[in-house]
Amino acid sequence: MVGRLKGQMRTLDDIRIEIEELTERRAEVMHELSRGHDAALAAEHQRLEERIAELWDEQRAARAQRRWGDRELIIKRARAEERLERAA
Repeated sequence: MVGRLKGQMRTLDDIRIEIEELTERRAEVMHELSRGHDAALAAEHQRLEERIAELWDEQRAARAQRRWGDRELIIKRARAEERLERAA
């Protein structure tokens, strides 16, 4: 998901809301799975786990960008500083 949104960050509230919705669905799926194994539900559970992990990554990236700025600009500045230090 993070790759899909490259260059475009959603708001932290949007990400949080989606995490909450998927977490609720995951709880429902886990409850249904506790009654007995179902391959379709197990696959859905796996997809939910993966999506929630992607959302947490997206949230961390959005928080970092909000706090420190764009990642690419930070990397460019750091490389420029390294070149200056080597030249000195």
